[in-house]
Amino acid sequence: MRVITQLSTGGPEVLEVGEAEIPAPLPTEIRVRVGAAGVNPVDWKTRAGLGVAAVLGPPPYTVGWDVAGTVDAVGPGVTRFSVGDAVFGMPWFPRQAGAYAEFVTAPSRHFAHRPAGLSEVEAAALPLAGLTAWQCLVDIAAIEPGQRVLVHAAAGGVGHLAVQIAKARGAYVIGTASVGKHNLLHDLGIDEAVDYRAEAFEKVVDPVDLVYDLIGGDVARRSLDVLRPDGRLICLPSAAAAEAIAAAADRGLRATGMMVEPDGDGLEELARLVDERRLRVLVAETFPLERASHAHRAGELGRTTGKLVLTV
Repeated sequence: MRVITQLSTGGPEVLEVGEAEIPAPLPTEIRVRVGAAGVNPVDWKTRAGLGVAAVLGPPPYTVGWDVAGTVDAVGPGVTRFSVGDAVFGMPWFPRQAGAYAEFVTAPSRHFAHRPAGLSEVEAAALPLAGLTAWQCLVDIAAIEPGQRVLVHAAAGGVGHLAVQIAKARGAYVIGTASVGKHNLLHDLGIDEAVDYRAEAFEKVVDPVDLVYDLIGGDVARRSLDVLRPDGRLICLPSAAAAEAIAAAADRGLRATGMMVEPDGDGLEELARLVDERRLRVLVAETFPLERASHAHRAGELGRTTGKLVLTV
């Protein structure tokens, strides 16, 4: 099978097309013929030697964790899927999943049935970003109807999903984004959109119960100014969380970091929201598998609205 591999860490140019044996599923695993693979910031960070590179060990390795495709083979003990089922998932994270490839094997409970309302490309864009938002907003923060939630980078890959999940939970949602993305955010149901380039959000946003910060650094510290005394700041990326947690503790406030985990149940909840037409997945651009380096270059510009996807 074709895979995207790298022999060293570095820039996008280290990604190259290689070949590998088609894997066989072990007991409780399925093999998925990959139709599309999502591209996430952790992919290009890991390619460069950051992200979860320490977990993977030295190259060669294949990055990528978002998978959508068709079940091609089923290992002993699998009862949830049959050959031919359309599935999507985020297998193995933070260990190597090798999603930038034609086939992936992983435990069946790392996947869910692809909802009818999503194309294969859209489904590939959902798992990692969607589970990151779901696990933060629902599992950690347990947001409730009427609570006020501020989402930073609200039009990005995780942000646009977080806005919709929070709205589906009955929250009042505020988001920061450049003014050109405000119409999109209102289409997604946001209650207030703040142009972070034109005004300091901490001066115009009334106190909130939860800040979901997808930027870190100074934004995380300033977010404490709008947090209610019993509120919570959830800070990603994880590298920024320690500083935010310390700053919050100094002020008697709560801050939390997190790392997303494979979660078949969470995927099913996301699929339910899609089926109920309460969750849309925005795909900014697609690239064929062999142009994975171009997808990484596009992602590293930091200007993407929604998600980038490789078609396999």
